[in-house]
This record gives sequence, structure tokens and C-alpha cells, in this order.
Amino acid sequence: MTTGNRPSVLIIGAGFGGIGMAIELRRNGFHDITILERADDLGGVWRENTYPGAACDVPSPLYSYSFEAKPDWPQRYSGRDAIHAYLRGVAERNGVLDAIRFGVEVTDAEFDDAAGHWTVRSADGNARTVDILISAVGQLSRPALPQIPGIDTFAGQAFHSAEWAHAVELTGKRVACIGTGASAIQYIPEIQPKVAELTLFQRTPAWVIPKFDTDYSPIQHKLFAKLPGALLAERFGWWAIAEFVSLGLVEFPAITKLVSGIAERHLRKQVADPELRAKLTPDYPIGCKRGLFSNDYYPALTQPNVTLETTAITEVVPEGVRTADGTVHAADVIIYGTGFKGTEFLWPMNIYGRAGRKLSDAWAAGAHAYYGITVPDFPNLFLVYGPNTNLGVGSIIYMIESQTRYIRQAVQLLADRPGHCLEVRADQEQQFNTALQQRLARTPWNFCSSWYRNAAGRITNNWPGSQTSYRRRIRTLDPADYTLTPAA
Repeated sequence: MTTGNRPSVLIIGAGFGGIGMAIELRRNGFHDITILERADDLGGVWRENTYPGAACDVPSPLYSYSFEAKPDWPQRYSGRDAIHAYLRGVAERNGVLDAIRFGVEVTDAEFDDAAGHWTVRSADGNARTVDILISAVGQLSRPALPQIPGIDTFAGQAFHSAEWAHAVELTGKRVACIGTGASAIQYIPEIQPKVAELTLFQRTPAWVIPKFDTDYSPIQHKLFAKLPGALLAERFGWWAIAEFVSLGLVEFPAITKLVSGIAERHLRKQVADPELRAKLTPDYPIGCKRGLFSNDYYPALTQPNVTLETTAITEVVPEGVRTADGTVHAADVIIYGTGFKGTEFLWPMNIYGRAGRKLSDAWAAGAHAYYGITVPDFPNLFLVYGPNTNLGVGSIIYMIESQTRYIRQAVQLLADRPGHCLEVRADQEQQFNTALQQRLARTPWNFCSSWYRNAAGRITNNWPGSQTSYRRRIRTLDPADYTLTPAA
């Protein structure tokens, strides 16, 4: 609970959001911080995703904290191990490891109207009482398996790409891969040379853009270390490119035509077979689904041991996968590259606000929050990487830093008024979300199905603008957007 005018803070999740939030608070004099992490290590998606070829599709100088530049990234688009090690190093250097309680999964959190605090319960039976609750569980933390009949009847071995079964030997096996998203285009080129047969089941093709990757040399590492401005220039260059491309989502559609032209040339250059190329050509606007970056995905699909299957799957059978034409595609192993439950924010936790209102009920029609950070009727609760803060283009770390700075201002406001509750005004949040949805209606995300949209078609994940526009809007917390009331 409150110590002097320093409120107690509990953060859920020890990924980039949770670690960044703790650092921002500690740098500003708030030290009564606890981070609860359900796993036995920090890292979020970079802990969980260990599939072959796992890497970030945002250049590392940009996919990193602005206050923790790293001059010795191994590649421009670094792999999972380098990113995970970077985050651990940041946590160690900034003294937040001692605040993390590993192996603690939050199940429920309830706001006490009278006392003005949160009671947070975990699966181990413990309960913690805190002044401020911050969720940093992210949007891509729960793997999603497809709803295919017979999925449990398969006689071979099967696993989701986010839960890669490294003990399963793929060499010489018949492997069926279901899904062609951001993970699949990374692990397919890695496993293709090993397997006897690879059948890739594609529901819709993706827009694939060349990946302008490079290995940083020792000379570049020394340059970045001795001349920080050189690394800053690398970061700024990729940030500027992302900002330019993001303008094509709403303001300047001609920019998306330029990007789609690059993707089309990439496909023509790497796939000579017109029949295969036709299967890999999207029939929806670029940007509608997540754009993918790869130099080796298309070449892998042209290899003689690979079959691209576009006929719809009807069921999984003990021998393999049956498609709508009646063909059973025999397999020894099935890999599901079918993404995450992106629209189920904070699931499966139960969060109860004022008068016992359940957050999942408030979000029955789709998750929403004021700038993705705070929700009416849930005082002293803040979200990092919440609804409508994901990006079609750019670095989510940039967005996270913007959010942590805003939330820190809210914590300071509560520190200045001990015993009070801070709650966004319902009319302010509604006005914001109405305008947000109107702007989202003009984006390409409305013209196909993707994890950006919930079952009702509402876009709950993405921000319809640039990183800069978001940061500018939340640079300063305006107390007029909130009510600050004493606990009953």
C-alpha cells in the first residue's frame, strides 16, 4: 500500500512493456513496484517463441528502447536470442530483476470502491493489495489453434509454432504446415531443407516485401559504439521510413501502391512458375493483413519437396490433413502457424472495476480504452500495449515508451493526491473511440479478415496513424480528461 506519497504499483507481465514500465517509474522515484510474471523467465513473446528462424521484422536499432541503445546488434533484423538477451541485460542494468516474481499467474483483480485499492489474486492462492494496477500482458501472448474438426485425432506429433517441440525430429519427415503468417515465413525456410516433404496449407496469400537485412560487421560495431550519432542515424532512418509508409494507410494511398509494387516485383523475381506465383498473389489491398518481410520464403516454396496447397481444409484425420477435394495429405508432423488470440485482451484474467463491473463485459462488443491505456469504471488501472495501440508499420517499443511516460504522469498525479482514485471520464473515452473508429473505417484493415478485427468486425488492435501522431497526443496527461476522487 501507499508509503508516504509513493503509491504501490503492481505490473502484470515481464516483457518489453512491463520492463519498460518499471524502468520509467523507478527513474522517476517510484520504487514500490512488483512485477508478476506467469513464466519462469522474462521476455514475453521473445521468451515463448523459440521456433527456428525466429526474428523481429523491425530493424533492431528501432526495435529497442531509446534509452538503451545497443551498438553491437548482430544483424539489422536480429534473431530471437539476441533480442531476449538484450531485454534481460536492460532489466539487469536498470535494477528491475529484483522486482519480478516469476511463476505467478494472475487470475483475478478486483477494485475496492471503499478503500480505493486493487486486490490481485494469483493461481498460487496468494492475494496482493496495491494502489495502482498496470497490465502489460501484450496482444500476442496466447497461441490460437484453428477450429478444425478432428484436430485431436492426428496419430503423429503436432504443435503450435509458439510452443515449438524441439524434441520432435523433422529430418526426413513428412511435415504439414498450417498457416502462412509472420512466424511461418520464418520457420519454413529453416525446416524445408531437412524434411522429406513439406505441405504448406495456405488460406490466403500474404504480401511479402524484401527484407533489407545485413550482418553488422566489427567495424560497424566499433563505429556505433564510438560515434553514438551513427547508431542514432540508423535508428532515425528506419523510423522515418516507417512514418512515411504509415501515411499510406489513410492520408496518401499512393504510398501503399508504391509498396505493393515492390512486393509484386519481389514475387516475380523469386517465383518463376506462373501457377505458383498466381497462388501466392494476394487478392486484397496491401496493409489489410500484416505485411511480411522475407528474402528466403518464396525460394523455399519453389523447392521440389514443397507443395503449396490452397484447397480448404475440412478435417484432420489420423493420417494427416483432408482437404475439400477429398484428398488426404499424409503427414508425420503437423505444425500450426496460426497466430495468437490477439483480440482477447487480458484473457483469461478476470478484472472487476467499480461496483463489481467485469472488464470482459465492458468489452463485450470489442476492447476499447482511452488511447489504449485506461477504461471508464476501472480506476487506477492502466494498460501497456492495450486496445488500438498496435502498428501496421513501425516499432511497438516506440509506442510502449510513449505509454509508459503517460502512465508515469498518472502515477505522479496519484502520488500528489494520496488516497484518491484516477478514472478517465466516460464521455471523453467514448468521444475518443468514436473518432478512432471513424478513422479506422478509412484504413485497408476493413477489407479482409485478420487478427486485427474481432468476430463482429470491429478493429480492436491497431492505431490508424503514425507513431509520432500517437506520441504527440499522449505526451502530456490532461487532468481534465479524468476524474480524481477520494476513496469512499
